Amino acid sequence: MHVSSIPHLNFIWLVTASLVAGVMNAMAGGGSFLSFPAMLGMGVLPVQANATNTVALWPGQLTSLATLRGDVTRSLLLPVGITCVLGGVTGAEVLLHTGQTTFLHMIPWLILGGTLIFGISGRLSQWLRSRSEHVGERPIPALPLMASLFPVCFYIGYFGAGGGFLVMTILALFGMEDMHKLNAMKVFAALSSNFCAIVTFIVTGNIEWRYCVVSMAFAALGGWLGARLAKRVPGEVLRGIVVATGLVIAAYFFWRQSHTA
Repeated sequence: MHVSSIPHLNFIWLVTASLVAGVMNAMAGGGSFLSFPAMLGMGVLPVQANATNTVALWPGQLTSLATLRGDVTRSLLLPVGITCVLGGVTGAEVLLHTGQTTFLHMIPWLILGGTLIFGISGRLSQWLRSRSEHVGERPIPALPLMASLFPVCFYIGYFGAGGGFLVMTILALFGMEDMHKLNAMKVFAALSSNFCAIVTFIVTGNIEWRYCVVSMAFAALGGWLGARLAKRVPGEVLRGIVVATGLVIAAYFFWRQSHTA
């Protein structure tokens, strides 16, 4: 018997995937790797599944940020927030007016590249800092940061799976080393970009609310649990989780492409 014929199996998978996705997004990102396919499994069309999944995961990001708010770098909230608004709205609009095929082919390369860069960014940042004449952390310039983050925020508004890795990669390359600060800013950037995207999705009527509400409740619970767990995990362990999860996500999308070509 095929698994899809088992009563309520897809619904159980949607609940489980939403809970785990909330935990993943709070700790390392990449929760859409689970929740987006689960939404597709409910028979929702791809664009609407992506829009619904974005709305469903947003409360989990909100509960995560509430738990991680002490690690947020307040001096970066304004430039990152502005970039998220611009990128999130633009990405959502493009999603609703174009097909996903071309961009889906870019996703595994984008996530793989971001993961590898993130893996070496800690040591690279330390090396650059050791050659600097400044003592302590250097201030991050707002305009270069905004220019670098805009494509990532656009991507989060458009599709979003693995976008958190890219946010942390950008911030790490600009010299932010503390893993917990990186994680908190990643959650803030994803939260802001997705908020702008979900307003667009809701206004245009692209949400399947019957599945969204269920997924939303369990993703919020997962986000709260994941944020509490993330604060207890050493920074290097969390960095390893980020890299490992990124490689798994990239491998999944490469596999998916090879089987749909």
